[in-house]
Amino acid sequence: MALYISRRLEHYTAQHPNEVLRVVATIAGEEDEVLFFRGFSSSLMRPTAADPDVLVLPDDSTILSVDRLHGPYNPQSPQYIQKGLSWAEMEQHLVQAEIEL
Repeated sequence: MALYISRRLEHYTAQHPNEVLRVVATIAGEEDEVLFFRGFSSSLMRPTAADPDVLVLPDDSTILSVDRLHGPYNPQSPQYIQKGLSWAEMEQHLVQAEIEL
């Protein structure tokens, strides 16, 4: 069974609790920023549903870039591990972490 993009990123951060993923994506034609931390996700630009089954990052989204940061996230002083990864580059990290495709 394939996991949704959001679920894969949530699983990755659950396995890497000291890491935050900041994803810039286009969702329904609008740019959004989504943070993934310790198995959870939240939009920085639009309301996030209280129901954890509602995906913050739908699979029809276009991922523009992924930043890997040291957690916890501090927007005034972000500490980058890697910045501006493409989705293909981030998928390599997911494969290395054995996150299901």
